[in-house]
Order: sequence, then structure tokens, then C-alpha cells
Amino acid sequence: MKMSSGAQPLRDDPVPMLVIISGPSGVGKDTIIAALQKREHQPPYHYVVTCTTRAPRPGEVDGVSYHFMARAQFMALRDAGELLEANEVHGNWYGTPKAGVREALHNGQHAILKIDVQGAQVVKDAVDSALLIFVVPPSLETLFKHLQARKTESADELELRQRNAALELSKADDYDHVVVNVEGNVDRTAEEIDEIICHEERLASRPAVTV
Repeated sequence: MKMSSGAQPLRDDPVPMLVIISGPSGVGKDTIIAALQKREHQPPYHYVVTCTTRAPRPGEVDGVSYHFMARAQFMALRDAGELLEANEVHGNWYGTPKAGVREALHNGQHAILKIDVQGAQVVKDAVDSALLIFVVPPSLETLFKHLQARKTESADELELRQRNAALELSKADDYDHVVVNVEGNVDRTAEEIDEIICHEERLASRPAVTV
């Protein structure tokens, strides 16, 4: 695992990166992304919206939270090769549209992807220069409390998510950076992720991404 360094002057022409923010279900990825979106950047980060076959949760907005779609529509995108990765997780399909990534890279922006652990490895295999950031909870107990508090899954679904989360946490060493999402301090988590991205940008050691 790598650690970020102190602030340095940014390059005037940073190479657009593919940045994956991943972590187990319930770790707070959506909240972290929302906090990261409030931070200013030049050029702005481009947040690629994931496609999914699951139903929206209360408060989620189509095209903002996810691209919610029927299974047939999702499979048509996958079969056409228009998804960077596609995985079935907890009985629903999730995938990253290539169009969003291409748009970001074309505009010289870092493409920020929120992806589950399975999908993150698929993208890393396809795009070796992708920057992988893994978000972990302070403890499994904290993670399980978050999952239970959501009250969006049945008892069986909750048990499956808890079991999978424990397995997913063992994948931390596969990532470039690991960030602990301390409870009640999501802004600091977003700041730490931001610092990692800026640090990698300054290093300019990752080749240009082609999708």
C-alpha cells in the first residue's frame, strides 16, 4: 500500500487517469463520492455513472446515482461491448459505460469510477494504468451496523452482503492505496482520496488510458 505525500505544484497538463474508488457494500462509497464532488478541481473530475439492473433506493436519482435499466437493456450494452466491466453482485448487474470514460478522457479529465470489488479487478486487468483506491471501514462491526441501518435488504440479502464484505476486505492488498473511512468524518476521507489522486497526477508515471 502506498501513502500520499505533501502538497506540491500540479502539472499544467496532467495525463487523464482512470481512478477506481472501491470497497465493500456499506462502507459509504456514495457518501464519499458526494463529498468529493464538492471539492474544486481544474480541470474538474468526471464522475462516470454506473449502470445497474437493481431498483432505485429512496432518494436515488436515475442518471445521477445510477443509470437504472431493465436487465435486457443492460445485457444489450454488455453484448455490444459498451461496458468496461459488468458483474452480477448480490443478484443484480452493475457495469461501467465506456461512453462516460471516453468523454472524460477526451476532455482531459480524470475519470472517477465507483465500482465494487469484482468490477475493480476486471477494470485493472483491462486497463493496467488504472489507479485503484480501496475504502475500508474502521471495523467489520461498523460496516455491519451501516448495512443493517440502511434497511434496504431482506434478512437473507443482508446476510449475503455481510458475508461478502468480509471476503472483499481481504482484497485490500490488490489496490494501490487503502483509505479508512472513519465514521462521522467523510469529508476527511474525501480529502485523503483527493490528495492521493493529486499525488499520482504529480508523479505522472501512469501511461495514457485508452478505452
